[in-house]
Amino acid sequence: MTRPITSEQTEVPFLHGPSAGAVAGQSELASLESADEWINSPPLTASALRGKVILIDFWTYTCINWLRTLPYVRAWEEKYRDQGLVVIGVHSPEFSFEKDLNNVRRAAKDLAVDYPIAVDNGHLIWRAFNNQYWPALYFIDSRGRVRHHHFGEGSYEQSEKIIQELLAETGVDGFEREPVSVNARGFEAAADWDSLRSPENYLGYDRTQNFASGGKPVLDKPRIYEVPARLSLNEWGLSGSWTARKETAVLNKPNGRIAYRFHARDLHLVMGPAATGTSVRFRVLIDGQPPGAAHGIDIDEKGEGTVTEQRLYQLIRQPHPIVDRQFEIEFLDSDVEVFAFTFG
Repeated sequence: MTRPITSEQTEVPFLHGPSAGAVAGQSELASLESADEWINSPPLTASALRGKVILIDFWTYTCINWLRTLPYVRAWEEKYRDQGLVVIGVHSPEFSFEKDLNNVRRAAKDLAVDYPIAVDNGHLIWRAFNNQYWPALYFIDSRGRVRHHHFGEGSYEQSEKIIQELLAETGVDGFEREPVSVNARGFEAAADWDSLRSPENYLGYDRTQNFASGGKPVLDKPRIYEVPARLSLNEWGLSGSWTARKETAVLNKPNGRIAYRFHARDLHLVMGPAATGTSVRFRVLIDGQPPGAAHGIDIDEKGEGTVTEQRLYQLIRQPHPIVDRQFEIEFLDSDVEVFAFTFG
């Protein structure tokens, strides 16, 4: 027997998101009409969605926490779409470049996000839901009421049971009750939570922590930095000519480096070329050596790769045992922007 649906909030380690307040007098579904643009669908309205069970998925395309939930959301949409479920991805950007419609369209295509996407560059839909996190799932019944929500990763079987119960309330039956099974690969694979000791960290001066290259970075001006001889766990540093900006660090001359002491199976870096249509070559070392079998999907065993677009790059996926390691990336060309490290 399925238990009654209740409102529940679940958070996972290193979940992130800016704070937000509710918009007075604006219902959740009505806020969809404030979307800047729709992808994969004509504009959807509260009246057009009446009678449907709706899953709202707040995302931003470089968020590793959301990327690891995506295989389940895709699978639910495919399994239940003919039963009356409508999945709507609300893309509420974290970084400025995630407001670029071309970037969002490219990411949606690359990540096989085929369901309707409401582009929420002004965070109007975000605020109407009083949302605070990526990822965030809101389960809405056929009468337009939010019946349940889940923040962060995990609880996938419970979330699917919520979908099934809401569909059953509409009289739909006959769907497979067994939960979906996914084969997540690359950065969509679940984190190795037992070995994860490094939280997400930003490289822009507005939110960075544990910067170790000579005190605080100089704001919005070029400066020559040096990586210290020794980094403690979760400390990081710059080497070469960099300009620290509010949400990013920008390399001014070739052969600049970043070093980071971390403890995790996976290391990702959100980055991109400073100018559209350009590329930046780089190479990665781990404990001073090419990564070999510890390389991520965006580099080879020698640690070589190229930044071609603004997105999350998986640079390290190391085999066990997981211990403290020192990551280094050297950019052979200038004009790269680096935004955030995430781990898994």
